[in-house]
Amino acid sequence: MNNINRLLILALISICMINAVVSAQNNQKLAQTGFQFLSVVSDARASAMAEAMTSLPFASSSLFFNPAGMAEMPSLVDVSVSNNQWIADINHYTLSLALKPFDGDYGVIGFTVQDVNYGDFYGTVVNSASPQGYDDTKIFSLDALAIGIGYAKALNDRFSVGGQVRWVHQDLGNSYTAVNIRQDPQDPTGTRRISDTSYISNELFPFVFDFGTQFKTGIESLVFGMSVRNFSTEYKYAEEAFQAPLVFTLGLSMNVMDFIGELPFNQRLFMSVDASHHRDHPEQVKVGLEYQILNALSLRGGYTSTSSFDEYSGFSFGVGLSQFGFSFDYSYTPFGIFDKVQRFTARFSW
Repeated sequence: MNNINRLLILALISICMINAVVSAQNNQKLAQTGFQFLSVVSDARASAMAEAMTSLPFASSSLFFNPAGMAEMPSLVDVSVSNNQWIADINHYTLSLALKPFDGDYGVIGFTVQDVNYGDFYGTVVNSASPQGYDDTKIFSLDALAIGIGYAKALNDRFSVGGQVRWVHQDLGNSYTAVNIRQDPQDPTGTRRISDTSYISNELFPFVFDFGTQFKTGIESLVFGMSVRNFSTEYKYAEEAFQAPLVFTLGLSMNVMDFIGELPFNQRLFMSVDASHHRDHPEQVKVGLEYQILNALSLRGGYTSTSSFDEYSGFSFGVGLSQFGFSFDYSYTPFGIFDKVQRFTARFSW
């Protein structure tokens, strides 16, 4: 197959993926899920490339995108740590660890941790008998944590599979509800009411599941990927039931310099395209680019399709440095009235 035919096939596949997603943009789905922190990406390389990582091998960090991408990890051990300086002064932290014993003959096992620091909040509760109409409560904080274990295996030289199960904890504090409302016996006018207070704990411990596949097509370095993330049963706080932010993604990627031939200084230009179907918001197309030179410097950019209601511009940028098994990545994302989002990732592979 000559280069022209390969380019045509790649272009056709990309157009079909983009058209399928764009045609569904009018499908408005809002506020249908919980545990939204599971949808926030902290890895700097991935966010710089618009999170279009479904078809890219990504060692231990693949567990946050497509577990199958961990199957062909070249090193024995891979560890990554990320900090995401999210909007509203919220900080997200992630850790991933992958081990490939027996040279991968029995697959690769990985572990992830995702933690969120929302900061402190000043609490009040309604009290009609109080002069200001409320009582002060103590300073409180909210917690969100996900701990996962995953596994990936290359079934042959082209096809890989992977999965992950995560235990999720989210504590949104207590709700204070007025019950047993009655007339205040000390009020001669008979208009004032008093009540007792009921406390409801808003704390859940669900399990969510991720799984995916990757397939090498044999057309140069073209790879297809598929993932399903955040699959769960229904849970509820008080009366309203919801599920985790389920997302189904198809992706493709390749080193486009395959069509140019051998270049000096070990240069590569990866392009990845993801088409995502979300439970709780319109479908998206994500396009990421990564230029690598000398296996040391990476320049990245990405674009995510957005709606007219998004503050996020859709663009993202980043840079990475790698040497002697260590790498450091940085990404910058403009975020409208929320200013910017910066992410930092340190990785070690051995």
